[in-house]
Amino acid sequence: MFWRSKKREELRPEEVHTTEVPGDGDAADDAKAVADAEVAAGEGAGDGAAAEPAASAGAGAEVGAAEPVTQERVIEALSTVYDPEIPVNIYELGLIYGVLLRDSSTRPGGTDVDVKMTLTSPHCPVAETLPGDVARAVRTVTGVGEVDVEVVWDPTWNPDMMSEAAKLELGMF
Repeated sequence: MFWRSKKREELRPEEVHTTEVPGDGDAADDAKAVADAEVAAGEGAGDGAAAEPAASAGAGAEVGAAEPVTQERVIEALSTVYDPEIPVNIYELGLIYGVLLRDSSTRPGGTDVDVKMTLTSPHCPVAETLPGDVARAVRTVTGVGEVDVEVVWDPTWNPDMMSEAAKLELGMF
């Protein structure tokens, strides 16, 4: 299925445009590899650099006003969402398993966005509100039509899914 992937260093840019990115079965490396690879592949990213959170993107702010919807811009918006109990954004935590862009079925010229994510635990206190926060953040990207957020439990989240920056922030090195 689309959301599984190879280890980040094994991905080739041409693989991220297919509907199936083969995985090696290592759930810890699967969490962010697809979205990271799509940004690195240059889906509007220009230089392929990792997404930085938008400095001015807050609640209701629009990210990149006249630009097309790209993986990088969606990840910038997702990087503004935090689990209230953890001082690291949900993207760096590895909670975002995939972002899929498709032509909008309801907004001519727009782009619909599907987000697959997980939570740190099925008993997470923000399980009912965090998906809505994710959808609201993605909608701040100009040009986004419908947003579908799906919470999945496979692979199960674990701390190995966090980025190195998140691990540093949380003192896990």
